[in-house]
Amino acid sequence: MKTAFRQVALATTLEAEVAVVELLYAVFGIAPSVFTHPELCVSVVSVYLDEKKSVTDDQRQAVSEGMMWIAECGLTIGDWKLEVKRLRREDWVDSWKRHFQPIRIGDKLLVRPSWRKDKAAPGQAVVVLDPGLSFGTGQHATTKFCLRQLVVHRKRCAQSLLDVGTGSGILAIAGVKLGYRPVKAIDFDSEAIRVARANAKRNRVTAHLKPKVGDVTKLPPRARVKYDVVCANLYYDLLTANAHRIIARVKPEGVLVLAGVLKTQFAEVKAAVEGQGMVLKKTTRQGEWQSGTFVYVV
Repeated sequence: MKTAFRQVALATTLEAEVAVVELLYAVFGIAPSVFTHPELCVSVVSVYLDEKKSVTDDQRQAVSEGMMWIAECGLTIGDWKLEVKRLRREDWVDSWKRHFQPIRIGDKLLVRPSWRKDKAAPGQAVVVLDPGLSFGTGQHATTKFCLRQLVVHRKRCAQSLLDVGTGSGILAIAGVKLGYRPVKAIDFDSEAIRVARANAKRNRVTAHLKPKVGDVTKLPPRARVKYDVVCANLYYDLLTANAHRIIARVKPEGVLVLAGVLKTQFAEVKAAVEGQGMVLKKTTRQGEWQSGTFVYVV
């Protein structure tokens, strides 16, 4: 395990967070991590490089041009600055320990890091998830919404779950812990799948969960296997362009949970989904984000 690495960080507005994540991923080829300060309306998007690697002039130029393009698209980017610094692993871990708090979804679900020993309520499912150098831990508002919906829509009968864009695997792991069967998780990023599999192993759910590489843009428009609940915590352009592929995997009267959408984008996503026969049942706004739960009415 590396003792140090190079952090490349860019602070921006909540509104521009998704666009900046896409930009840094395109420039560095590494899935960024995001730390959000909702009270300050600031998101810090970071990628972590090998300690021996430096940020090239071409990469700096690409980031600068990308930020200009994001601003020209009408998003407020704030007074951004690309910061590069050497970071010791223990300092990074200490920072997460100060800010990463356990997440309780009522008395049904607890998500905690390994260094916290919070006691679960009787019958409460527990997911242990430590922050990695990329992918989510459940701290983001959109992920919390999805976790709440998994709890709300869990019934006593058998229910299946599909997690599209699984990232760290947090939603799929929570689904298994809550009793969903079967559970399938896909992500186009092979590194995300490696992380999700490791997290599934840590949580001892590998008998029921085997995350696989899968690109939502390449899913067949018709599906033989359909699910009671489908979660898609994706960028809005992926949701709008591939709504028909995602909805094809929802059972009649099934539930579709959509997140990862800015308030300014939600109407477009809603129109794309409702055009495929879905009906909005619940929507929640938190900061710049808006998420929704839809039911497939046939």
